[in-house]
Amino acid sequence: MENELNQYTAEDIQILDEIEAIRLRPGMYIGGTGREGLHHLLYEIVYNSIDEAMAGFCDQIEVTIHKDNSVTVVDNGRGIPTETMPTANITALEAVMTRLHAGAKFGGLVYNISSGLHGVGASVVNALSSWLQVEVRRQGKIYRQDYQRGIPTGEIQAVEDTPATGTTITFLADEEIFEDLNYDFNIACQRLRELAFLNKGVQISFKDEKACREKTFYFEGGMASFVHRLNRNRAVIHSNPIYLLAKVDSTIIEAALQYNDDFTESTFSFANCVNTRDGGSHLTGFRSALTHTLANYARKNKLIKDTEPSLTGDDVRQGLVAIINVKLPKPQFEGQTKTKLGNPEVRSQVESAVADNLSLYLEQHPNEARAIINKCLIAAKAREAARKARELVFKRTSFEASTLPGKLADCSEKDPALCELYLVEGDSAGGSAKQGRDRRFQAILPLRGKILNVEKAAKDKIVTHEELRAIVTALRTNTDEQFDLSKLRYHRVIIMTDADVDGSHIRTLLLTFFYRHIVEVINQGHLFIAQPPLYRIKCGKQQFWVYSEQEKEKRLEELEGNKLEVQRYKGLGEMSPEQLWNTTMNPTTRTLLQVKVEDAIAADQAFHMLMGNEVLPRKNFIRAHAQNVRNLDI
Repeated sequence: MENELNQYTAEDIQILDEIEAIRLRPGMYIGGTGREGLHHLLYEIVYNSIDEAMAGFCDQIEVTIHKDNSVTVVDNGRGIPTETMPTANITALEAVMTRLHAGAKFGGLVYNISSGLHGVGASVVNALSSWLQVEVRRQGKIYRQDYQRGIPTGEIQAVEDTPATGTTITFLADEEIFEDLNYDFNIACQRLRELAFLNKGVQISFKDEKACREKTFYFEGGMASFVHRLNRNRAVIHSNPIYLLAKVDSTIIEAALQYNDDFTESTFSFANCVNTRDGGSHLTGFRSALTHTLANYARKNKLIKDTEPSLTGDDVRQGLVAIINVKLPKPQFEGQTKTKLGNPEVRSQVESAVADNLSLYLEQHPNEARAIINKCLIAAKAREAARKARELVFKRTSFEASTLPGKLADCSEKDPALCELYLVEGDSAGGSAKQGRDRRFQAILPLRGKILNVEKAAKDKIVTHEELRAIVTALRTNTDEQFDLSKLRYHRVIIMTDADVDGSHIRTLLLTFFYRHIVEVINQGHLFIAQPPLYRIKCGKQQFWVYSEQEKEKRLEELEGNKLEVQRYKGLGEMSPEQLWNTTMNPTTRTLLQVKVEDAIAADQAFHMLMGNEVLPRKNFIRAHAQNVRNLDI
């Protein structure tokens, strides 16, 4: 038997066809089989319609989620060609729907600019759907073809005449592949709204028949309207967003920006209308141009003295809301999910275009220019104050690089990949956690009271805040522009707060700090939220830990008729060290929620609405969601 296992012959080599390969490894094409991957199917079909819009042949797109979780996308573009390809014995439609790297995006003649580089979008959606139907309105006819799990069930049929043009694709994601087939209306809505902003003059209609909700997006102002919306609950420095448009070689560069009186930056980048949430060369070029242009303008107009230091990137981005979108013929994305743009030439193209156009704007709008520079100068003073405060704090505490917070109960393990840091609310819970933990790999940092709300705080306040300083010192990553993920001492950072209103508030404050100042800890999957139990139910000698109201009711129904004792846990400190370990800290029995940023724009808006200065948006949010509160302390 052992000899058979050791043999390695040509018979062991398998060649999968394209459909089989996609179904076997869907994560290679759509990032995963969870909610994000499911929504990616919808976006890939919509991107094909957006390509027609960017080519100037489509101005209406309709998206419908049906009650059975199937999705229909309709556009009024030219329609996918149905003729037999001259180079292969297959129709162009079938090639697009079943073959990887088949499409009109490679030659650059039909689509000079497209949101799909790899030509795999429709074929991947088809392969990962239990069924798909495509209808093409073209050359006076409606053509139809059906597929099951990526395989055509018959030939293309001309079913009726029509004067219209366009493509309709309906598909049902395969339940054998995806964990859940339910789409989230709000997530899809956010992405479709972005696409409408980025393609002014294109109307995108969205209907969810299950949720009985629908929206229509159409923006004449395009990206300027986008920035205006992002700033709608903020006090702006200048009334109208700055809109920049240029073409360098074959790259079209669009940018819109506006400053507000906040302390945070909200800049989002796109390439061919695809959200590049990890940035790339276009974002680097934009930021570089912004810094140099504003610094040069301030120096040239004597707003900064010759003896004073120049503005930095951190100074010019404080309070900035900006969108940068480039449209180019041959984008180089990292992976099929397209999260980062890699074209090196785009950096210099964006840098020169933004510098030239922004310089012209500042010269033509001196009042707005002065307001922006004043905002940057305030940020520079805050940065300098933060530097002095940091030096003073370090000097006062005899700070050294190797020093860890005094209240940190560290672990003995030195490999960061094996280490966990619990950020625990209060000394009482911290004491229980220290006693109940596994000292080999679990570290405990108790936090006193509610930490600073960084959404409303200047940098010098953040630097001198004792609890935040303790967190950063324990992590060793530093923050903002000095952030260095390679120095992270714990690859699991776990927020563990009480299951009450105060605990929820502290958790939100911590999440705001991580998102605004050390977001890569979130992006790289290192931040988690502990799930302590809400109730302990005793039934004789048995006890059950319950983590939600629904679970409690279900358990009580199961135990009906027995003598029950129900205890509500409002604080972690109410549990003994042994109980805290068994319910919340033991890796074999605990539940951890990983913090993810699926939509940076939605996250930015949420943190500002919940933690910012404006009261009315927060009040409206509370009113709208009051009925959905899960754990209410009364």
